[in-house]
Amino acid sequence: MTASHFLGVSNSLSGKAWRQRPGDDQLALEHSRRLKQPDLVGRLLASRGVKPDEAELFLNPTLKDLFPDPSSFADMDKAAAVILDAIIADKKVAVFADYDVDGGTSSAILSRYFRAWGRELILYVPDRLTEGFGPTPGAFRALKAMGAELVVTVDCGAAAIAALQTANEIGLDVVVMDHHLMHDDHMPSILALVNPNRPDDTSGHGFLAAAGVVFVLAAALNRLARQRGVAPEGGLPDPMKWLDLAALGTLCDMAPLKGVNRALVTRGLKVLERLENQGLKALAEVAGIEAPKSVYHATFVLGPRLNAGGRIGDPWTAAKLLATDDRAEAIQLAEKLHFQNQERKDVEAGIQTAAIVQVEQRLIEKPDAAILVVGGEGWHPGVIGIVAGRLKEKFHRPAIVVGWGEGLGPVARGSGRSVQGVNLGELVSGAAKSGLLLSGGGHAMAAGLSMDPARLTELRDHMEAAAQGATFELEEARVLEIDGPLAPGAADGALLDIIERLGPFGSNAPEPLFVVPNVRPAGARRVGENHVAFDMVGEDGARLRAIAFRVADGPEGEAIRSGVAIHVAGRLRPDTWRGPGKVQIEVADIALA
Repeated sequence: MTASHFLGVSNSLSGKAWRQRPGDDQLALEHSRRLKQPDLVGRLLASRGVKPDEAELFLNPTLKDLFPDPSSFADMDKAAAVILDAIIADKKVAVFADYDVDGGTSSAILSRYFRAWGRELILYVPDRLTEGFGPTPGAFRALKAMGAELVVTVDCGAAAIAALQTANEIGLDVVVMDHHLMHDDHMPSILALVNPNRPDDTSGHGFLAAAGVVFVLAAALNRLARQRGVAPEGGLPDPMKWLDLAALGTLCDMAPLKGVNRALVTRGLKVLERLENQGLKALAEVAGIEAPKSVYHATFVLGPRLNAGGRIGDPWTAAKLLATDDRAEAIQLAEKLHFQNQERKDVEAGIQTAAIVQVEQRLIEKPDAAILVVGGEGWHPGVIGIVAGRLKEKFHRPAIVVGWGEGLGPVARGSGRSVQGVNLGELVSGAAKSGLLLSGGGHAMAAGLSMDPARLTELRDHMEAAAQGATFELEEARVLEIDGPLAPGAADGALLDIIERLGPFGSNAPEPLFVVPNVRPAGARRVGENHVAFDMVGEDGARLRAIAFRVADGPEGEAIRSGVAIHVAGRLRPDTWRGPGKVQIEVADIALA
């Protein structure tokens, strides 16, 4: 233990080290004084790196103040001109979308824009297993055969060099709307390539998800239509109605909640709550939500269901659902996704259990392994990325999960997730260059690969050797940053209101995490499959309700049931069961006191 450990916790029951979130005390005081807000608000803003002149917009983000000029994006004006020309000429246009939520919401925004002009798009979503990520030469040939004259790719396409060359050869016009990282040598010759992360883009909006980029495109299209004096019979479409889609894509793609992203999500959640989108309304109904209005609803309830089709079912389902205005079709598609999500959970649980056994065995053999590489026959490629993320969280180190066989073909597919400071994309690219992989790459925090399954042990040894110097990064991966202590009696509706003012929370905007110290759990009861609900009783007798997810059978659950004194790290939540103004703690971690 060192002085830097919050409450001296260097190894919690989940293996984490607790540390006070760093923040500038002078900056915190300045925030509180300028905003005339409680000291807590100042401290939370300072510890999130918010500067004094940014605080007002951070707390009250508006599209009026934060929305970018579409022309600041390279090729945005070109893309708008090509697409508007196609609309007016009634050309046959296709949208090629990635199979995740960001791709589905992006394609739905574009589909709804075209529908407002009385046009319908051809929809193409690739199959994760047979086609992989992004457009292929075969997909573009298929679209050409369907009669497509123009293809707009969303959330993909910027790096699809072979497919874009094929499009040129067969006379298929292409506009790319993407946000993934690009290299200088990946500048294909097409009509327009809009990507705030292309090397020559100076918009400063590389943090946008694809749904945000397409939302900006909708604004650019309307602006160009006004300049030309053209509009559909009912008037130009109002993109503000599609802010729910932009918010969903932003949140589910883990785009940083800064700048215009905060405005898109803040306004978008208000639109989402109204459930004017028939697809989202049906999906909320099958999920048992009356009014989805929070980041939690978007990210952890709607998002996984929308992703389920692309993972283990029909990859087209989510995009169709988000674009439809037909109530009956929406219900049918929503129910399909709901059941596929349950199937995905079952598949994922089985693979995760087997993967944990492999990891634990390897850590007995090599406790200092800096990266985890596991695999198995029949492990579905649609869920191995989720399992890799679970392993990363449980063991606090990068993880790669590989699956093959049982109808998946002779080639193994792998997906990896990393911790801050360990560039997994570079590690995987290095393995590919060494000849261990058929293909592989990615970015710092996530990567994908394909390989001969017979070489899995070779890959594991190679990756362990390549990552062995990441001692500091792995220690940092165990750190849980705490915003401060919280007494059971101090947790009330007023405090929750203060915290909610700082939202929305997500990537780059962490939700406040407090520690309720020296409490004794009482009335522990199992909830659902593996959750525990209990009361925390403070030294003064004050009580605060708590819920701990997925811990019933672990050391945390045992500590809760034993009634021993514990420190509880968690986030403040409304206690909807006990009524307005009541709060509870959603447990993030537990340490013995």
